[in-house]
Parts: sequence; C-alpha cells; structure tokens
Amino acid sequence: MFLPAGSQDEMGSIINNRAKAFEAFRIITSRRNFKQISTPVVEFAHTFTNPYVGMNLQSMLKWFNKDGEIEVLRPDWTTAIARALVHQAKSQKKWSYQGSVFRSDKAGTESRQAGIEILHTESFLGEGESLLTAMSYLDELSITEYLIELGHTGIFEELTLPLKLTVEAEKKLRQAMHDKRKDEVHVLATKSGSEDIAEELVDLIDAYGSADLIEKYEEKWSNRERLLSILNHLKSLVSLMKASGMQDVTVDLGRVKNLPYYDGTMFRGYMKDTGEICFSGGRYDKLYEQFQETVSAVGLAFDVDVLAENISLERERQRIAILASKASHVFAESVRASYPNDVVDIVYELPQDHKFEIVLQIEEENSTFKVVKQ
Repeated sequence: MFLPAGSQDEMGSIINNRAKAFEAFRIITSRRNFKQISTPVVEFAHTFTNPYVGMNLQSMLKWFNKDGEIEVLRPDWTTAIARALVHQAKSQKKWSYQGSVFRSDKAGTESRQAGIEILHTESFLGEGESLLTAMSYLDELSITEYLIELGHTGIFEELTLPLKLTVEAEKKLRQAMHDKRKDEVHVLATKSGSEDIAEELVDLIDAYGSADLIEKYEEKWSNRERLLSILNHLKSLVSLMKASGMQDVTVDLGRVKNLPYYDGTMFRGYMKDTGEICFSGGRYDKLYEQFQETVSAVGLAFDVDVLAENISLERERQRIAILASKASHVFAESVRASYPNDVVDIVYELPQDHKFEIVLQIEEENSTFKVVKQ
C-alpha cells in the first residue's frame, strides 16, 4: 500500500537516536525542575487560527467533526499549552513536553519536537534559563557543532512605528523583511511615507553576524532609548551564554516574527554543517492576551528529527546468537546477561543467511550446560 504525501515508514538507527534524544531531554528537564505536560493530538482549529495566534488553516491537517466544527491535528505545542495552562495555578512556572506536530506545508507532515515553556518569570531569568537549558541538552547529546542566534521583535516594531502601517501593510513589509527582499522593503516603506525609514530597514536586512554587531548599532542608535534597551538586553544574554561556555553566538537584528504572538527576544539554534534549525523559540507574552491574562511567557522547541540525525553513533555493538534449545533456554538467558553492551538473540535454529558475528552454542555435558563458540 502507498502512503499519503509526507508520510513515511522508518526503521533502524533513526528510531534509536530519536528515543535517545527524548530520554536525554526528559532527564535534563527533570534535573532543571521542569514539570511534564501533554496536550491532545486533536484540537479545534480556532485555537490556532484566531487573530492572537494567526496560524494558517490551509497548512493544517483538518476535518469537520459531527457538529460541523473544524478539528485539526496539533500544529503547534506552545498555543496548545497556553490553552491548557491559562487557568492553572501560577506556582508551577516551568513546563516541558515531547511529541509530534502536524503540518502539510513541510517536507514531512509529522515533526517530532521536545520543548520547554517558562511562565510567570522575570524576562531575563526566563530567557536565560531557556537558552542554558538548550545548551545543557545539546551537551548531553554530545552535539557541539552548533551556533545560537538572537533577534528581537521590538527592533522592527520601533523602526516602523512612525509609518502608521495598516495591519495588511505591516504584514507585507514584515514578510519582505523576512525574505530579505531589499527592493520590496524599500518600496513598501517609502510608499508608507518615509524614505529615511526605508533606507534604515534595508540596511537592517544585512545586520546579522557576530555578537560584536551589537556595539556597532549601539553607536548608531545612541540617542534612541528603546532600541538601546533592546540591544542591552541582547548583550546581557550573549554575556550569560559566553560565560557559560557558549562562544558561537550570533545576532540577526533584522529578524522579524513569523507569528503574531511573538513579543520580544527570539532565538534559534543552527547546526553548523548543514544550517538546519535544531531549536527555535522566544518570548510570547501576547499569546495570553486572548484569555484576558497578562503573563510573562518564553520557551523554545527542539526539532528532534534534526537532533536524531546529528547524534554521534555509539560503538558498533556485536551481534551475537546463542544457539539453544527448549531445555537450555534458561541457561542461555543467563549467558545473554553477560553481554550487556551487545545485541544478543536466542535462537533454536540458525538461519542460513544470518548476520551474527558470533555464534555461541549451548551444549549439554554430564547433565550441565556449557557454551561452545562456533
């Protein structure tokens, strides 16, 4: 039978690596006082498509239920968790989750994620804890060839504030910034009334690179209090990570949010070799406004599929067959226990096309069993 587009069967090492990644995440987050949470895989579509969240219904896997309402397979963990936690006690501030999200606009419909959400916590503490947790987790997986990038939604918002953009115009300008289309950014900003702002936004598209870039823009924006405050915040996060051993920190001052609920610092982790995003997240205080709540909220999600592809292979384990019988099976099991780091199978007959590197046969002698290597 064929499978729907985006679905695939999997087997072998990728499954083992993914299991290893999930278990390491559980251990690390437990040590750091996160409490696990899980949400249903089936949700109402409006949980994700309302104006506060702004996800595209077209990209979701959806159907009509018996009451005529649209249901979807969970496309986003952060929104689902916000729905689940909004009326919970505020005493528990740190949450972790593991599981899949489903989107039809990606190469694979199902993506495995592991993530954290930190609520009701001072901004720098929550963001610092998010980033340090990411570093601890990747260290646990022995993944070292990655870099962390910081951005902030407030830079674009502050620079475009004088333009008095409509919702639609702002959306078009933000998308042009995201795609780094300089000509379109210039046209849209100029059309909205400011050649100077247009030039500044175009310049900002290239404002990415090492964290030293922050100092350059501190000079450039020396008389702009709001922008200096943002730069100072980013600089403090960079200092925290570098003091904790993370030297590969970059910034993208022209980065813009891709969902309405992001509101402040944004971060991403990239694999150096491939450029793949291994985690992403940021501040999303605005998400809780839909519940008439004021909540400090920040988090990030790891792409476990990417991590599984970058986990170093462990020592190749020997494949051992123990050739036993019904009478010697219990003894064979005790022999298997003496090879805890290898792949060991008990068989009664050895297949002709077997791929075992070692075959141990159980033989009976003087009413006792012994092991004979073939």
